[in-house]
Amino acid sequence: MIKLRIKTKLALALTFFFFMIVLIGGMGLLAINHLASQSKDILKANYESIEYAENMQQALDKYEVYRADAINMFEKNLKAQENNITEIGEQDATTKVRDMFEQLKKTDTISSTTLVKKLRAGIYVINELNTEAIVRKTNETQNATEKANIYLAILVTVTLLISFSFLVNFPGYIANPIQKLTEGIKQIANKNYSQRIYLQKGDEFGELAEAFNSMAEKLDEYHNSNLAKIIFEKKRIDTIINGMKDPIIGFDERKNVLFANASAIRVLGLDEKELIGKYGPDIALKNDLLRSLINSNGSVTPLKIYADNKESYFTKETLKIMAESQSIGEVIMLRNITQFKELDLAKTNFIATISHELKTPISSIKMSTKLLSDERIGETNQEQRELISHIKDDCDRLLTITSELLNMTQVETGNIHLKFQPTSPKGIIEYAIAAIKLQAEQRRIELETKYEANLPNVIADAEKTVWVMINLLSNAIRYSPEQSKIIIEVKQRDKSVLFSIKDFGVGIEEKYLPKLFEKYFQVPEGNRSGTGLGLAISKEFIEAQNGKIGVESNIGKGSMFYFTLPTS
Repeated sequence: MIKLRIKTKLALALTFFFFMIVLIGGMGLLAINHLASQSKDILKANYESIEYAENMQQALDKYEVYRADAINMFEKNLKAQENNITEIGEQDATTKVRDMFEQLKKTDTISSTTLVKKLRAGIYVINELNTEAIVRKTNETQNATEKANIYLAILVTVTLLISFSFLVNFPGYIANPIQKLTEGIKQIANKNYSQRIYLQKGDEFGELAEAFNSMAEKLDEYHNSNLAKIIFEKKRIDTIINGMKDPIIGFDERKNVLFANASAIRVLGLDEKELIGKYGPDIALKNDLLRSLINSNGSVTPLKIYADNKESYFTKETLKIMAESQSIGEVIMLRNITQFKELDLAKTNFIATISHELKTPISSIKMSTKLLSDERIGETNQEQRELISHIKDDCDRLLTITSELLNMTQVETGNIHLKFQPTSPKGIIEYAIAAIKLQAEQRRIELETKYEANLPNVIADAEKTVWVMINLLSNAIRYSPEQSKIIIEVKQRDKSVLFSIKDFGVGIEEKYLPKLFEKYFQVPEGNRSGTGLGLAISKEFIEAQNGKIGVESNIGKGSMFYFTLPTS
């Protein structure tokens, strides 16, 4: 029996789901393109022939009064019809109409009544052929649609059944071995070193069970060993620690250095004699890196250290060593994340480049839609105007997304360019309201402003602050019911000015509030038209200006977003 690793199983499952998604999407696109092609054929060929026939009938209607104009109009539409023959029998009918029309041109008005009647009959035949073709093609299109729906329904059903089976079985596949491992660890913690775990699996869980059993055996040996064995095991552990590439430093409860592997000694730039057995804080007085490691408790910011002949990034992990509820020391581990940092920077630069390059064609498309909607270029029908409006909305949405991505790349790279200057709080509000006024009017939402008297100027970047205000107002409008109200209030608070935006929408559940300002987070079952970056960018912009941002919300009563900026 072939034993697959968990990674391989996941890869196969995800590959299957990816294939099914591509298959469903491909069939959907093929069906849509097929229907679009058939609809285009109907409009292009048959509908135009019907239109030509109607125009020829109209020409015959005014033949007796305006003979010359009628003949010209008839000739023009007949030529067009001769170039648009698509149906069986349409060629013969058109040829007969041409012959009768040639006779009509040679006949005087008085004796042309019979020919006109025959022409009308011939035109009716053309009209009837194209009308029947439209009905036939419409039925064919409907049948193709029904078949496509059946095929897609079968594929979706199969995919859902397999997905459901995967969701039902896979959690147990992962959770059961973990539960056994947890129980085994608890037994080991209670000094039951005879505990063993048996998993009949050839994947990572099996390897983990083997590693656990090996550990339990070693602990059992250690528990029953003499001093010589203890010293031997200590040397083995020292060898393992020294063989690790990540720097590791161990301290006792008095902050004396117990051990440090070769990587740690190399990164610190010290000799082993200057480090091992010495009091850590004393060494830290002359070593900036060790001082940072000892003092940066709880810090999640990566440390920049010159290692491996280049600037490298490390994360610090501190492991407290406890014995009978008392701390007997700690171990500091530095994990090299330079590769991930470089990949993250490459990702950020890629997003910035793509976003920047997209803005030009999107702006060009937006300008083109504006020209198309200009009646001086040419008249458009209602359907065309709706399509142009949809294109314009999509362009605006894409421009917003690319702008948010560019702002986020500034935030991630730390390249936020701020122009601090005294700025009027009222001016910030008025500029933001002017930008979203049309959006509010479309939903018939009233924007009420409240200003405290004698407001001082704030020291801020006006452009970034207006961006934040527009983003908060747009969110408030999006989540507010029509014909409601949004209250914008500005107050002075100590040495800062408080800006608040209060809406009366559905509100946000309390459990989601701490995550609102995280990148890409969106409230489940909410309006997902955005990227999830707006509030994260707003937080970075406000905090970069020495301000604070927050939110208060109650379900059914609306939300209030607020931020503060320092005054002059």
